[in-house]
This record gives sequence, C-alpha cells and structure tokens, in this order.
Amino acid sequence: MTEASPVDNFTTTAPTTTLDHPQGAAGDGDAKRVLLAAPRGYCAGVDRAVETVEKALEKHGAPLYVRKEIVHNKHVVSTFESRGVIFVDETTEVPEGANVVFSAHGVSPQVHQEAKLLNLRTFDATCPLVTKVHNEVKRFTKQGYQIVLIGHHGHEEVEGTAGEAPDDVHLVDGKEDVDALEFPEGTKLIWLSQTTLSVDETMRTVKLLQEKFPHIETPPSDDICYATQNRQVAVKAIAPKVELMIVVGSQNSSNSKRLVEVALQHGTKESYLVDYAEQVDPAWFDGVTSVGVTSGASVPELLVRGVLDLLAEHGFSSIEEVTTATEDLVFSLPRELRPARNAS
Repeated sequence: MTEASPVDNFTTTAPTTTLDHPQGAAGDGDAKRVLLAAPRGYCAGVDRAVETVEKALEKHGAPLYVRKEIVHNKHVVSTFESRGVIFVDETTEVPEGANVVFSAHGVSPQVHQEAKLLNLRTFDATCPLVTKVHNEVKRFTKQGYQIVLIGHHGHEEVEGTAGEAPDDVHLVDGKEDVDALEFPEGTKLIWLSQTTLSVDETMRTVKLLQEKFPHIETPPSDDICYATQNRQVAVKAIAPKVELMIVVGSQNSSNSKRLVEVALQHGTKESYLVDYAEQVDPAWFDGVTSVGVTSGASVPELLVRGVLDLLAEHGFSSIEEVTTATEDLVFSLPRELRPARNAS
C-alpha cells in the first residue's frame, strides 16, 4: 500500500512550494507565516454528492430528503437545510413516494430495499470509491472469503459496506479487535478498509492482522481513497515546519480528524479541528510564528478563507501554499440527474 497511488485521471507531482497572495515579508526570521496545504478541501466524491443534491433540488424542488448527512460538514448540511432539504437518519422516516438522496458514504442493500418498498425516487450520491469497496465485498464473499474490514465502529460508510454481507464481514478498529478475531483453520481471509482512514494507522492494523493470520490476503488495490491519502501527505510535509496546525472540518468527519492526528504524529506541537474561524482561540497563537492550515475532504474553500482572514488579523499575513499533489478526478452525476444529450 502506497501513500499516494494514482487513481484514474488523478496525478501526483513532486512536492513544490508556491506563494499564494503573500502580504508580508516571508523571508524575515521573526515574520509570522502560514503554510497552506494543497490539496485540501472538496474531493471528487464530495463534489459529486453536493452537486447531486443541487441538481435534485433544481429538478424536483423541495422538500428533498437526504438519508444521513450528505457529507460530514456542518456548513454544507445547514446550507441545504435552509433550502428545504430534510435530513433523516433512516429511510423509513421518508414519506412514501418522496424524493431521497443517499449520502456519499453509501448504504446497504437493506436500505435500497426499504426505499423500494416505500416507492421512493432515489438518487444515489455514494462516492464511486466507496462503491468500489462494496463491489469488493460482493466479489470476495462469492469467492468464499471472510472479510476483515478495517474501519471505525458506527461510521455510516462501514455500516453500508458491512451490510453487503453481514455474516462474512468482520470489523476491526485496532489491536483489541484484532486480538478478539478467531477463524477456523483454513478460512480464506482478505482485508479491506474504510476509505477515510489514516494510512499509517491502517498499515499498523494490517501488520497485526498479518502477524496473527499469515495467510490473510491483501486487496489488489488501495481502499483508502486518493484524496484522503493526498491530504495526509500534504500535512506530513507541513507538520515539521509549523508550531500549530489548524484543520478545518467537522467533528464527525473521519478524514478531518485523521489530519489532526497526522499533524501531531509528524512534528506539529499543537493541532486543532474547527468548523469555522469563530472557533479558533487566539490564545493558540501565543508565542507562535508559524501556522499550518488544511481542510478535510468535505470542507468548502470559503471556510478555509475565513480562517486565513482571521490569521491575517493576528499578523499571519504571509501565506505559502505547499503543493504535494494535483487532483483532476471528476465523477459523473447519477444518471437521472445528468444533462440530457441533444439529438443530432
């Protein structure tokens, strides 16, 4: 498993540093500076999910129901709520015959069946990279494998993935879960993972699995998505160079929380997760001359800009954008929401 493997049209470049509208003296020894991670913010899957809701609203109007949060970001959710989107925890809360969007995190076959029984018009915003893991579960279980799924208990993505084969998927989230796993001798095993995990933590769990089950197989390609990996690589590049890292993202965002952990593990003294600039405590800046800024894969850029504006008010006016990869992957919308092709 590599830390930045290419996916389709996604390309990786050598680390470079570029200046992003600097307003201060970047070369001064005591100058306060910001290192801004790139890539950051929206990934292709989040772009697709948000646009799915936009297009469904445009085409069918409100009320529009969304099962769970479309993406794990408070700002995105509250913005859609103000436009008539109703977020529900379960499909059974949606009125019969209504329009419903499934979130980017994916759903189980049971949820699809519930929607069918309620005669719901569904728009599936599941990230294609999550769908890839679902398809792996179906393929490997048909081949007689028991699947060890590395992921976080209670996360929507894990619930949907495990729901493809509940009797054959075994969730592990660290050493205690691995220690508790037992399989009959000769059981065919393969591990898969949630797409938004820490690469390093996942590989530590994989090592534990391989020590306990030497015959466990590795999937043919990474399950941790390109965007999750890229944002972690960017943080690793910045972390040793800053005293404070601010990660913009919500508390229920797995990939955002992992960025905080990665920063602390790679040299940053303090790292905090905030939804908005208003949550930044100016006391964090005491004695600090260098701040790193990044954002999770479901965070709009305007929230990052708000943090940068706040930093500028506190003297951090020199901004250097540190680019470790470029991303140009785009996912198609659900078929029902794609623009009609003109006959010619």
